[in-house]
Amino acid sequence: MSDVGFGPPTDRARVGWWAFVLVLALAAAFLAYSFVEILVLGIFGYYATRPIYRRLAHHVDRDGLVAGITVLVVVVPILLLVGYVGFHLFQQVQQAVGGGSAVAFGPLDLSSLPAAQRNTLTTLIQNPGQFVDQPQQTLQTALSVGGQILGAVFGTLVMVALSITLSYFLLRSDDAIAEGFRELVGGRDTTAHAYVAAVDTDLESVFFGNLLFVAVMSAIAALAYWATNLLAPQGLAVPMALVLAVLTGVASLIPLVVGKVVYLPVVAYLGFQAMQAGSGLPFVGGALAVYFLLLDILPQTFIQPYITGRQLDMLVLMFAYILGPTLFGWYGFFLLPIVFVVMLEALRIPIPELVRGEPLTQSVSLGEDVGTNPQSVRDVENGDDAATED
Repeated sequence: MSDVGFGPPTDRARVGWWAFVLVLALAAAFLAYSFVEILVLGIFGYYATRPIYRRLAHHVDRDGLVAGITVLVVVVPILLLVGYVGFHLFQQVQQAVGGGSAVAFGPLDLSSLPAAQRNTLTTLIQNPGQFVDQPQQTLQTALSVGGQILGAVFGTLVMVALSITLSYFLLRSDDAIAEGFRELVGGRDTTAHAYVAAVDTDLESVFFGNLLFVAVMSAIAALAYWATNLLAPQGLAVPMALVLAVLTGVASLIPLVVGKVVYLPVVAYLGFQAMQAGSGLPFVGGALAVYFLLLDILPQTFIQPYITGRQLDMLVLMFAYILGPTLFGWYGFFLLPIVFVVMLEALRIPIPELVRGEPLTQSVSLGEDVGTNPQSVRDVENGDDAATED
């Protein structure tokens, strides 16, 4: 009987394996999509703290211990600070927008409850003695609200814990992952390695540089607002100085805008206070001049170019930071810069040679001054290997 197969057994086996790999890739993509918040937050934590981890690793020869210290002293405080800022900002916005609302108390949003339960809980909060008259209805409402709060808090804690764990794993195992990738693609002298090395270095430059820049600008803004409260005439004060300082630091990431989106409303609020008090307008003008110098000119002219470097144009990254949350939600602030870097390095390294039909190389064919030069990364890695062998 003649062979009516689809080719030699070896070829059929390879087709079967590729089909299996494709299924695995689709499954991995589905998992990444399902847990994208954990993934991008963990990747951000890794790249934002990797330079600190490597600095500590020169003094402590235990990867797991160094990774744990890095996460505890950098990632956890950042998340606690973000939670603190978000909670206080929520309170202020709630008081300003819905201070007299009957559907919100403190951090609790009761608008999703049925009207009967919402009215019962509102009455209970305003008059706790009603619990004696309506114990069953009050208990049902309390259990419903408590379940919603516990569910939201538990989900957030799980997401944060898993993100921190992912950052810890990447810090501890990045050398092994890098070595495995080099063996997979055939060594350092390959296009795939050059591309991934450029993406890896760009992401570290973006996340660590920007984290450091935000920290520096937040500290400067905190000093400026603290000095304002210390020197201001009676009746003038900057509210939530620490919260506004952190928001100023984050806003400073956006070129041209920098701290204006925060310190100008602060100055307007101080001016309103001065008009009500009947004095202090010259002080407000002086505060505006100081804010302009410290929170506008200083970051754009000196701090940002020195800290973040010139590997990536911050004006281009601005679109990623602004459009990311608009497209994807809060995690888009981390996701879209990652996607931007992945696309940028693909445009610089493999795509020009693919379009021209030329052999793939490890060199940059387009935009040499925009991102990382893979050759410089390869030289650093070779130097590290030589130092390790010695």
